[in-house]
Amino acid sequence: MNRIDLLFKEKKNNILSIYYTAGYPGLGDTVAIAEALQESGADMLEIGFPYSDPVADGPVIQATSKQALDNGMDLNLLFEQLKQLRKKVTIPVLLMGYVNPVLQYGVENFCKACADAGIDGCIVPDLPMYEYEELYQGVFLKYGLRNIFLVTPQTSDERIRKIDGLSDGFIYLLSASATTGKNLNVSDVTTTYFSRVAAMELKNPTLIGFGISSKETFEKACKYANGGIIGTAFVKAVAKGDLKENISSFMKMFR
Repeated sequence: MNRIDLLFKEKKNNILSIYYTAGYPGLGDTVAIAEALQESGADMLEIGFPYSDPVADGPVIQATSKQALDNGMDLNLLFEQLKQLRKKVTIPVLLMGYVNPVLQYGVENFCKACADAGIDGCIVPDLPMYEYEELYQGVFLKYGLRNIFLVTPQTSDERIRKIDGLSDGFIYLLSASATTGKNLNVSDVTTTYFSRVAAMELKNPTLIGFGISSKETFEKACKYANGGIIGTAFVKAVAKGDLKENISSFMKMFR
């Protein structure tokens, strides 16, 4: 069974997924961060592969992407590093990034490299749903990868149903139609949105991302979904100092 499916089968609530950028803060930190996060209680990891034009990301993650590229990170090196991943890391791991590097690498080559490295799924926010369905779904399925779609407060019920039908693993609920790094503000608008999605009784579990930076905001997300995704707050926390110590200290806020 895919590790993502197994996680949601065994754990229904308070799932904590952590995003970080491969090759940041140091070029060789990718697998070490994964190991430290697992040791500190993360349920799932999303490893971002950097891109030169990360339009959906806020300034913090944009800066990590630039630093990682300056450090020399690319998909070839990332997959080379990930050969060491499954020696110690047993929790689900996804790759997250923009479609352009995937197309340049070759979609089948990318999916095969993911499978060879023990990657369980991918989040490619700018991959159009119809292109995935018509051109790439078969390739993802061939290599056992879950493709995770994003939903925003503006996504119609019809489209959410379509996404649910095309999905396995989970659905990523953006807390707002904005770039990453904004604070989660559960206003009347977002409460209505989260409640609307919950009432649809989708076949896939959901995780809320964008703006989760504290135990309080994580717990808010868990009221409306199976868990939450933390990115910006985490990469801020590991920017300087001892990597393992910083990760342990950060995770103690949630675990």
